[in-house]
Amino acid sequence: MGDPARKRATYDDVLKAPVGAIAEVIDGVLSTHPRPAPAHALASSRLGEELGPPLRRGAGGPAGWILLDEPELHLGSEPDILVPDLAAWRRETLPELPDAAYLSVRPDWACEVLSPSTARHDRRTKVPVYLREGVGHVWLVDPHARTLEVLGLDGATYRLIATFADAERVRAAPFEAIELDLALLWAR
Repeated sequence: MGDPARKRATYDDVLKAPVGAIAEVIDGVLSTHPRPAPAHALASSRLGEELGPPLRRGAGGPAGWILLDEPELHLGSEPDILVPDLAAWRRETLPELPDAAYLSVRPDWACEVLSPSTARHDRRTKVPVYLREGVGHVWLVDPHARTLEVLGLDGATYRLIATFADAERVRAAPFEAIELDLALLWAR
């Protein structure tokens, strides 16, 4: 919890962040991070490429999802402002995209690609917000360790469903219908 005497950061602070920075407000505290390094961007881009067609059109997958790269999420009553690397909504959760610059509907799945400078923030600050909001699954992708951790909502907490690594071919919740070749995420 932030210092109560300290002024809570707001969306205006996000809008005033340096150009090119990723700005987030969690528990009233503004955090800014530089754009992702190439290994991070590559893992995120390739994951989106692999999941996108099956989620949108059902080509070898479940269809009926909206998948977005780096969506700005405003979640909670004061809201926390987060920018996951990837997020997806079932059509029942988000029938159509709003015209606003951000979304206030919690995703059904969120993915954070970890980097040395953001891993702690992603795990300790963002994952608890996803838990509070009831995001069903969170993936933590670490391109340096070459791992995928799959977390699933289990009552009032997340449960580690699986950890995959290296060049494994995996089917991971909630997208078990899609076989994902992890080697694609790390190949340079």
